[in-house]
Amino acid sequence: MKRLVLLFALVAPLLALNAQEFNMTVSVNSSKVGGTDQRAYEALKESVTDFFNNRVWTNAPIAPEERLVGSVAIVVKEKNSNTITAELNIALRRPVYGSSYNTPIFNYIDQDFTFEYVESQPMDFSETAFTSNLTSTLAFYAYYCLGIYFDTFALNGGDNFFKEAEQIVNVSQSAAESGWKAFDSNKNRYWLAENMTNSSYKLMRQYMYEYHRLGLDVMSTRTEEGREKITEALGMLRQIYNEKPSTFFIGLIPDTKRDEWKNIYTEGTQQEKMQAVSILRELDPSHSDEYEQLLKK
Repeated sequence: MKRLVLLFALVAPLLALNAQEFNMTVSVNSSKVGGTDQRAYEALKESVTDFFNNRVWTNAPIAPEERLVGSVAIVVKEKNSNTITAELNIALRRPVYGSSYNTPIFNYIDQDFTFEYVESQPMDFSETAFTSNLTSTLAFYAYYCLGIYFDTFALNGGDNFFKEAEQIVNVSQSAAESGWKAFDSNKNRYWLAENMTNSSYKLMRQYMYEYHRLGLDVMSTRTEEGREKITEALGMLRQIYNEKPSTFFIGLIPDTKRDEWKNIYTEGTQQEKMQAVSILRELDPSHSDEYEQLLKK
């Protein structure tokens, strides 16, 4: 684990090991449509698994035990010939230094996932041209997950990966499928990329680093110091929320972190809890009652 922390604390364009970066568990759920296409769905699962886990996405030196761990769940809602309409749930975790705990850092359901799939078709992808909605969407989330992951180890460490994700958005503007354009929705891939590449949200990127690297990663040895840094980082998040409450990515954070926040503040002084609860009630008002319970423990 020490090597992992040092590696990402020094995130740089190192030309080193060519190793796959992901260890994603993939599932395809077709229970909503039934039918006799189970072999095709199984082939889709294998293709997506291979696309994430057996492709080299970066030149960063990532050893097998350091691969990004998470899940990709495709829930098929409709199938018409070779056209599949589905939901895509991407969840990513990262290890916390000095513990066996893996913290959730991204959990999102993309409901604009329509694609053509023929069993055993090649999963062609180009960073400079739109080839298919299936591979472009998967590649977008691969780079996006890399960006978030590296951001939690070094300040703005995910820059290059977010730019790759933004590039995919740009070349996908000609796609017939939705999810890529600003006017399609205010909650889609376009806005996910925009939030991470717009300098107006740099404090949100700083939150990602300080919360995880300066907060969670030190809690195993310096619990009070780590919790204090986490509270400071949440204060950054509140500042952005107050200035730009409709920021898409900020709206995703409570669902990803809610249980973790409650666990962190189960301990600590009453003053710490009061400060944290004040922030969390603002960030996640629909769950205020749950945070209020922390003050009674």
